[in-house]
Amino acid sequence: MSESTTGTLRAYIGSFTSAGGHGVLAARVDPVTGALTATHATAAVPDPSYLTLSPDRATLYAVSEREPDGAAAAFTLHDPDAPEPVSTPVPVGGASPTHLCVADGHLLTANYGSGSVSVLPLTEDRAAPGAPRHVLRHEGSGPDPDRQEGPHAHAVLPDPGGRWVLTVDLGTDAVRVCALDPATGRLTVHRTLDLPPGTGPRHLTFHPRGHRAYLVGELASTVTALAWDADAGSLTVSDSAATVPGNAGGEANYPSEAVVSLDGRFLWVANRGHDSIAVFTLRGDGDRVELTDTVSCGGRWPRDLALGPTGRHLYAANERSGDVTWFEIDAATAVPRRAGSLPAPAASCVTFA
Repeated sequence: MSESTTGTLRAYIGSFTSAGGHGVLAARVDPVTGALTATHATAAVPDPSYLTLSPDRATLYAVSEREPDGAAAAFTLHDPDAPEPVSTPVPVGGASPTHLCVADGHLLTANYGSGSVSVLPLTEDRAAPGAPRHVLRHEGSGPDPDRQEGPHAHAVLPDPGGRWVLTVDLGTDAVRVCALDPATGRLTVHRTLDLPPGTGPRHLTFHPRGHRAYLVGELASTVTALAWDADAGSLTVSDSAATVPGNAGGEANYPSEAVVSLDGRFLWVANRGHDSIAVFTLRGDGDRVELTDTVSCGGRWPRDLALGPTGRHLYAANERSGDVTWFEIDAATAVPRRAGSLPAPAASCVTFA
């Protein structure tokens, strides 16, 4: 369980201010019921669509998902109920950043519009980011003329051991395993996993044991199980499954996020279009994915899915219905049951501290 210094759980919700969102919305979390109670909102950073925390959980980072000049910003959590900007947003040298992470004293952003990954240094106190030290530009394209005319980096994250950085590119159907030089901030591609054309990889998450990863294919409506070799820095496909049932009627669907249960037995994937949460049982050693159920996401267009700090509740950021809905998780089946919701216009991300 993750708790602040006061012993109270918090959630931070990112949203699109250009679509009527509050910006960054802070909320207290009831550890028993999972209920959210809003405490503060700030629109100091435009379109903070994705958030992440510093390792010491004292700073909240946000992308500013803007064209043509995206940015990154930091918020102090000195008062965890009311995040305040540390400084003005810093341009990342790329367009429409959609995701970010902290690795080796740097803040990294995945820039969807420009198909690149930016590496920004953090100050000595690991608070405010500085101007980019390096921008890694992806190359390539895919078969979808509307979404894959060029590279579109959608996610960037460190591996569980902290040795590698993985970048996920929807436009080139690829996941790149990179090495980050902490001295120079330079990001170098080590290996590339090529997915079937038209997969449109969006987000990736690791198994709690760190030996597997699960990749969401936004354009193909799939989740792919991957074996992770940390020594070699390589990914290998072991299984793949659709994120909607076969009788879904062929409607357009764009899965957004995958979350693994704390015990590593189950996986959930949010479906936009189908507006559902898909429940998967992880078979074998986590190398096989079996769709066992789907339930309503409680709203429309679940852009993000997050597991609560206790592991007993699941949260869907429903962008188009403007809410964050929480669910109680059945311990035996992992099927979520809707328990409540918090109004959050244009919600795009939920993270916890």
